[in-house]
Amino acid sequence: QVQLVESGGGLVQAGGSLRLSCAASGTIFSINTMGWYRQAPGKQRDLVATITSGERTNYADSVKGRFTISRDNAKNTVYLQMNSLKPEDTAVYYCNAQAIYTYWGQGTQVTVSA
Repeated sequence: QVQLVESGGGLVQAGGSLRLSCAASGTIFSINTMGWYRQAPGKQRDLVATITSGERTNYADSVKGRFTISRDNAKNTVYLQMNSLKPEDTAVYYCNAQAIYTYWGQGTQVTVSA
């Protein structure tokens, strides 16, 4: 089992920055890829960014150049640095870990005001 706890969401003005953190615990040795997804009201949950254990990254086109995903294996934590935020980035952001099973955090709200 893997447990994921997110933090760092909040309210920010357009153009501002936030950093999300996701701390993993449990059978963390089994984790390969970790990532962030987001879900806006009335929409499906979409990929934001992923990072493999070898630190290969992948980003949604809508966030390339603005968001950066990173991981600290010593702290079992993955981060999402979000810069130049836009109102359309408003969503609940979910941490994801892929091992034998797929695990999700509880989500953290990010609201970007115009």
